[in-house]
Amino acid sequence: MLDVAIFSAKPHDRQFLSAANAGRHRLAFIEARLSEETVRFAGGAACVCAFVNDQVTAPVIRELAAAGTRLIALRSAGFNHVDLTAAESAGLAVGRVPAYSPHAVAEHAVALILTLNRNIHRAFNRVREGNFALDGLLGFDLCGKTVGVVGTGLIGRTFAGIMRGFGCRVIAFDPFPSEACTAMGVTYVPLDELFATADIISLQCPLTPETHHLIDDEAIAKMKRGVMIVNTSRGAVVDASAVIRGLKSGAIGALGLDVYEEEADLFFEDLSQTAIQDDVFARLLTFPNVVITGHQAFFTREALNGIACTTIANITAFEETGSVVHPVLPPRG
Repeated sequence: MLDVAIFSAKPHDRQFLSAANAGRHRLAFIEARLSEETVRFAGGAACVCAFVNDQVTAPVIRELAAAGTRLIALRSAGFNHVDLTAAESAGLAVGRVPAYSPHAVAEHAVALILTLNRNIHRAFNRVREGNFALDGLLGFDLCGKTVGVVGTGLIGRTFAGIMRGFGCRVIAFDPFPSEACTAMGVTYVPLDELFATADIISLQCPLTPETHHLIDDEAIAKMKRGVMIVNTSRGAVVDASAVIRGLKSGAIGALGLDVYEEEADLFFEDLSQTAIQDDVFARLLTFPNVVITGHQAFFTREALNGIACTTIANITAFEETGSVVHPVLPPRG
């Protein structure tokens, strides 16, 4: 039985992780995000469980290792928030959840597309105010449109299949093309061709040095005027200042975001009684053709159950064998 310190813990984390754990390990739920200021709350736990906006930096890792932590169990697929070099130097194993419910994220991306296209967000507010006018709510048929998918891992492939079901032509870019995508009728093209051809662009790629600010001024200039862009991957794939310029000029016709580069100070918290201090984010909220959700694409019962079960499986395997089921970084030695 390992002591596990779970940071960024919300009520749903307590519910699903406790159910998956079934008494195997001693779980301590900590509401605070992991950072240099809060790392002491880990209390020497053998395992620290972190989420996407926790700061698993070199100083944090050194303090965890000095206190006796041996495993960092991530409740996410992405691990760009972890200093892997520091973890390796400290001898800490790092596990992750490579897949939980690709349907959750893919379906949320489709929900953003439908909302933006048919102006559901604007129509909802109008009807509540007794305004039933249709002016400004004009959309388009998805059938026949070209959808570009950047990144065709599990989520990208699932998204591509859904859009094929709408009757869309689906093109994709990925350094490692998927035979499953090709078999369903997806055509792989160079990235510049995808930018120039797609009516809708959906980002499903991981955050790497190559994809950081992939959507910038230069990329937007290559796109069809009035393109719709949806990002349910990682916030830093999009240069927010560049898309604001694109929205103002009309180069971007609609924008759907479930992630944001500086979301760590915003998302997963109730800030309704305070003024948002992020001027770029506040500017995005002023556009009628922008829909932003607070990193909730993963938030389905099936996905949360999958995340919890895989996280506990990683922790249990580490206790029993010294290795995790899904390693980012295996234990040293």
